[in-house]
Amino acid sequence: MSNFLPVRLERLLSETGIVPAVNQIEVHPFTQQREVQDANREHGILTQAWSPIGGLRTYSNGHTPLADETLVSIGDAHAKSPAQVMLRWSIQEGRQVIPKSVNPARIAENFEVFDFELTTEEITRIDALEQGMTMIPDELDFDAFGIEVPEA
Repeated sequence: MSNFLPVRLERLLSETGIVPAVNQIEVHPFTQQREVQDANREHGILTQAWSPIGGLRTYSNGHTPLADETLVSIGDAHAKSPAQVMLRWSIQEGRQVIPKSVNPARIAENFEVFDFELTTEEITRIDALEQGMTMIPDELDFDAFGIEVPEA
């Protein structure tokens, strides 16, 4: 499934009894969705991070994730790019990542994240980057999109 908030997950479980294997959600240092990840973990559902590098959007701290000072400095300490730091952070926290790229060099770079580990202090610094913004609006606000949802 994709972009299921805990309330939707609970409804799915209660009405079908089926536990999905994966919930694909936006996760990167600026959008961590910890409540969704916790619900996934509670039910044994793998969190798969789409947009694990955060895209090119500028966040409330005035940076794109690729230009964030914290991510750049952690990358410098490991001779890695900010993108590699973000991918490694997700992997170390148990998420599956699906970065998007059409650039062969970036695709190759995305695989070069298994030869280093982030320290606990570095993970804490990355966790502190949370901005609470997501590209997906509240999935319960279907009326805002003119979508009719049949009654259960």
